[in-house]
Amino acid sequence: MSIITLTTDFGSKDYYVALLKGHILRAFPKVTIIDITHDISAHDIMEGAFFLKSTYNSFPKGTIHFVGVNTFYDSANRLLVFNHDDFTFIGPNNGLFSLVLTDLVEERIIEIADQDLLDIYDVVENVMQGLSAGSPISKLGRPVERFETKINLQPVISPNQIRATIMYVDHFGNVIVNLSKNVFEEVRQNRNFAIYYKSDDPVLKLSNRYNNVMIGDVCAFFNSIDLLEIAIRMGNASELLGLNKTETIQIDFF
Repeated sequence: MSIITLTTDFGSKDYYVALLKGHILRAFPKVTIIDITHDISAHDIMEGAFFLKSTYNSFPKGTIHFVGVNTFYDSANRLLVFNHDDFTFIGPNNGLFSLVLTDLVEERIIEIADQDLLDIYDVVENVMQGLSAGSPISKLGRPVERFETKINLQPVISPNQIRATIMYVDHFGNVIVNLSKNVFEEVRQNRNFAIYYKSDDPVLKLSNRYNNVMIGDVCAFFNSIDLLEIAIRMGNASELLGLNKTETIQIDFF
């Protein structure tokens, strides 16, 4: 069974996703299409990278991951196709993939052929036809001349402090921070800590899950994708604590 996942900023209101799926199914009639999300903030490749990185490895090997974020608005962002870790990735050359996969070999990334003659949906359909027929990706275009790269926003680390950034606020208002458990523990060195989401009343211990605290209380824990999350049990942490994307969380160690 072939699986194709879709991660886009196309939105759920318009016909763009249906158009994309129609072109895919014309080329790949028996494929299973999984919608990761179509509600990435418009043109936000950082958010798109976050979703792809959080999900792609949960699928069976051989899955095709299509990413359509900031796809239409720059003619230089031509669609690419490549294999990595037994997955196939398709998406624009706008730096998003460099934020997800840090060990890509540029010479193996293919720029899809004939893009000047077709719109994006036809380009995707042609690629899917090739993949469904078992064509090697090297036959779908030519090696990319310039692979766009971006630099991930990293936590600022000193011996006794980490300053990390809110990278996403989910549907429930839970706040996800760009700090992994491994980095946290490396700096912590078994010390006590205080997580400041505002100037006072810090979080002084980690929880395992939301229900480790009373309803209405703040908790902090490392979530299923190993990133620091700040939440309010049965509440909206972003709204109630005034925490928004790109704001800073400070952790002091003592």
